[in-house]
Amino acid sequence: MLPVRNGMPYLRDALLSLLGQTFGDFEVLVLDDGSDDGGPAMARTLGDGRIQVHEDARRIGLAARLNQGVRLARGELIARMDADDICLPRRFEVQSTYLSAHPEVDLVGCRAAVFRQAGEVLGLLPFAASHEALCARPWHTIPLPHPTWLGRREWFMRNPYRIPEVVRAEDQELLVRASVTSRYACVPEVLLAYRLAAPDLRKLLVARRSQLLAQVRLLALRREWSGVMLALACGALKSGRDVAAAAGRRSGYRVHPHHAQLDPATLRELALALEGRA
Repeated sequence: MLPVRNGMPYLRDALLSLLGQTFGDFEVLVLDDGSDDGGPAMARTLGDGRIQVHEDARRIGLAARLNQGVRLARGELIARMDADDICLPRRFEVQSTYLSAHPEVDLVGCRAAVFRQAGEVLGLLPFAASHEALCARPWHTIPLPHPTWLGRREWFMRNPYRIPEVVRAEDQELLVRASVTSRYACVPEVLLAYRLAAPDLRKLLVARRSQLLAQVRLLALRREWSGVMLALACGALKSGRDVAAAAGRRSGYRVHPHHAQLDPATLRELALALEGRA
């Protein structure tokens, strides 16, 4: 599922990275949410029958488009990705193999390298491998980056995105809500390049607020009162960090430096994936 609204500057590269997967049996659902930049038409010009463009000129929101994609999907597995990120060639192969070998797992992610607009690799997003490690601090975050998800279609059917939409925190809300009845995992291979956009304090604070409200609501329903207090404290700290980062014209995202964690072969593979796509 590739939701997009006015993603023309990067959509072509995202699509080409998907079409270059070593695992070939898939469809790309381009879920347009009222774009006016010609992106859907461009997607059709790539001339690949695996690309299915769905557009209706309406703007109904990301969560509604993702639920639409789940209904439209014909495959047994569903992958998430954003229209400005880059998949490495073996992503679908590695993740689908993992799910085949672990039938108890509903949703699997992968490690994600973070890069700037100019193609510079900055580091890695936070990582945890097992369900227990991923869900150890639901009041903080579940570090399973949404553009890396590959899950079973029946899991997405059982756990739709919340409507009304949890603006800019819809994936975290879903992870926390479904965590008690689901099993998550994350493979250690770097299989996605995550584009770090220019910092936007308003968007960051909206995301923090939405995530905090969703966390407090879900933890309160479970009567996990210590988690509620921790979520409130953590939300305040994160928002303060965002304001300080914006004042210094830096991103508030937590990124681990890659120098000690990425081997030369992975760095070369990332460089090839990003070449000409920055």
